Amino acid sequence: MKVILRSDITNVGRQGEVKDVSPGFARNYLVPQNLAMEATAQNLKIWERERVKLEKQREEIINAAKEIAGKISAEEFGIKVKIGENGKIFGSVTTAGLSKLFEEKGFKVNKRDILLSDNIKETGNYEISVRLHPEVTAKIKLSVTGEKE
Repeated sequence: MKVILRSDITNVGRQGEVKDVSPGFARNYLVPQNLAMEATAQNLKIWERERVKLEKQREEIINAAKEIAGKISAEEFGIKVKIGENGKIFGSVTTAGLSKLFEEKGFKVNKRDILLSDNIKETGNYEISVRLHPEVTAKIKLSVTGEKE
């Protein structure tokens, strides 16, 4: 079944593309969730009218994400963690902890959007990537310092 995608869908396609998907996937998921519409001649004409408006909205969202990326990249982030006598961190710095740190500074970032390959287990300076939009990623400087218990 051919459908027109109304939004980006992982492993299927990007907004505006005409894709061939299984009829069950289209009827049971894509169309009821308003993620796609059947690719008929009439719907293609409707989509062309909607596309201009949606592209303008998409540009605005990307520009807002780039502006936030500039602000968040300029900020210095520091976190204090408890360390033992031998200088090792108790536990680790996780994406959930970093999300709370960003929220304290006034930036709302979902923990799933913080691109951290592994939890931070040592003190030091780190550069972390944060995905603010699928097309916009910000680099953040994080300083992890220890305080004796």
